Amino acid sequence: MTRKDRDRLSADDAHILGLESAVISGHTLKLVVLAPAPGPLDIEALRTAVAERLSSQPRATERIDTSGAQPRWTAATAFDICDHVRRREEAGCTSRADLWRAVSTLMSEHLDHERPLWTFDLIGPLGDGREAIAVRIHHAMADGIGAVRFLDDVLWDRHADPAPRESRPGVRAESTKHSRIDEVLRMPAAMRRELGHRGSRSPFDRPISAARELAFTVAPLSELKAIGASRPTRATVNDVLLGIVAGGLRSWLSTGDAALPRLRAQVPVSLHHRNEEARVGNRDSFLNIDLPLAEADPLIRLDRISAETSKRKHLDDADELFDLFHALGRVKGVGAAAQRLAGSAREFSLAISNVPGPPLPVSVSGRRVERLFSSSEPAVHHALRISAISCAGIVGIGLCTDPEALPDVARLAMAMEDSYTELRDATSTP
Repeated sequence: MTRKDRDRLSADDAHILGLESAVISGHTLKLVVLAPAPGPLDIEALRTAVAERLSSQPRATERIDTSGAQPRWTAATAFDICDHVRRREEAGCTSRADLWRAVSTLMSEHLDHERPLWTFDLIGPLGDGREAIAVRIHHAMADGIGAVRFLDDVLWDRHADPAPRESRPGVRAESTKHSRIDEVLRMPAAMRRELGHRGSRSPFDRPISAARELAFTVAPLSELKAIGASRPTRATVNDVLLGIVAGGLRSWLSTGDAALPRLRAQVPVSLHHRNEEARVGNRDSFLNIDLPLAEADPLIRLDRISAETSKRKHLDDADELFDLFHALGRVKGVGAAAQRLAGSAREFSLAISNVPGPPLPVSVSGRRVERLFSSSEPAVHHALRISAISCAGIVGIGLCTDPEALPDVARLAMAMEDSYTELRDATSTP
């Protein structure tokens, strides 16, 4: 492949870029909360440290040129690190609520397409001495796994790599190869399982504006693993996360005697391989999983979710759908129609993602990262988005809505905290 070919956006990256609009900004946000310190972080030192490491991520100094027939990466000739690593002046930003408002505003702002599509905004110090860095990276530049690699390469202080593990959530091993005939036979079955199950009208099926409201909560990774291990058929950490979300939504959406809606969650699945070369582009598929909100018992909810995800993963549905959509994309008009079907509010109600972050403690300019959160924006007719990321044994969960379409997301964060406690207590009770 020539250098020119590598500079052209992949079909996935170009599709994501094309989704950007007046109400869709197209980026993810990672909120990095730093431990308290006697004085503020030195922004100039941070700029120098980041600038010295950008060569490891070529797209970090390139912008996307859309003037030709196909979008492609090109050098950002006027690149200035000060445009990308900066202190965000927020008057009176002293509390957690103030921080949430500040990052909500950042989430609603579009990145400048005349520059590389990432920024690090330093916020604080807060009243307790903590500071935060709001990291924005456009999804056309990186998916969830790619964004984690970006942070590891350019933001975290140098640290020893952890010993390799046999498996890691979100990054799969090389899949078993199937014959072309097998693939043709398997694709329709995967499509029947994942699509064509129109649910009740989603409570999140609402028009959205450019406004964003974020809220965050945490859960100990060891506790999520213990909950999963306690089940007769072991549930994964991601299953437990879906169970916690289901319990939170059950409480948040309860309206007296009204029936709870039938919700399907779209769970993005990274198809990056553990042994592939580092890259930051997109290679994602998905599974659609029913959330049994009507079930009152948290353990039964978890077991139903676990059984469904296990079946879908055993059948390689995510791989089959990835291959199918790429095959359909080669037929003019058909690929776009398939994407519209898969993105329908009747096919799924909300997206819930979970990405593995650094397993060991990390720091920025000598300041320990206390919390790491992820947030992805809602979509048209999908006014709620939930994202999770782990860091040194703590799972940070970010909730993002359009407050004009779906207000009071902080109450959902509290409902999810209650759901986690309910599930933890249920597994420890004989």
